[in-house]
Amino acid sequence: MTLNIDPVLFRLGSLQVRWYGLMYVIGFVLGGLIGKKLAREKFFEITEKQVDTFVTYTMVGIFVGARLVYCFVYNPSYYLQNPLEIPAVWHGGLSYHGAIIGLYFALTLFAKNYRIPNLQVFDATALMGSQGIFFGRMGNFINGELWGRVTDVPWGIVFPEGGPLPRHPSQIYEALLEGLLVFILLWILKKRIKIYGLLASYYLIFYGIARFIIEFFREPDVQMGYYLGFLTMGQILCFLMILGGTVLFYYSLKKNIPIKKVKKSSNK
Repeated sequence: MTLNIDPVLFRLGSLQVRWYGLMYVIGFVLGGLIGKKLAREKFFEITEKQVDTFVTYTMVGIFVGARLVYCFVYNPSYYLQNPLEIPAVWHGGLSYHGAIIGLYFALTLFAKNYRIPNLQVFDATALMGSQGIFFGRMGNFINGELWGRVTDVPWGIVFPEGGPLPRHPSQIYEALLEGLLVFILLWILKKRIKIYGLLASYYLIFYGIARFIIEFFREPDVQMGYYLGFLTMGQILCFLMILGGTVLFYYSLKKNIPIKKVKKSSNK
């Protein structure tokens, strides 16, 4: 099977609207709607109007962090020689792990400005944003980028930029495991946890495990290769992510900030 999807959704003269951008828009819009639901439930102690401001914080943090880490971790020599290419995100190149770092600083700033516990903000973000991974990875698939390793499985796909051999559609693996599955697990756990911070720690651990496994099917970045003969940079960063989630888990238990449960009124 050969991937034959035009990455451009439609054109208006010189203006192009791409599927990739649309996927991100969908993810942020749904995240905002989820955030307003959490605000109504008082799980996230801000107003519904402030959710829009919160989404803006997250967007800036995600894109700045994702771009800077991609530039200076995955291809530093090129961007040090071509610094004007650093802000050119339209040329491609975003790091998910960098997005997490940038998001952390954005969330910390938001929590400080609005005087909300960091752990509450982290949990709300995990619930709002985990679904966005699904749409982002589907955007990668439509773009024909970040493909998997060469394979002979029946569902292998020939990507136009990936050579003549079929490859694992690792973008779809990531969409389903890192995105959809993790999102579902977090919402199941939301009904069971009683203190803030645990959902965010579960997100880091679940995502880290899922991505670590999928990296065995994903083609490593050509400029990075393998470490210790078999590990990719993505897997090393996932290990740090899992470690960070574990630390956050025990930190949350220590802080023990209770989640306020809103009782539903019953009509008699």
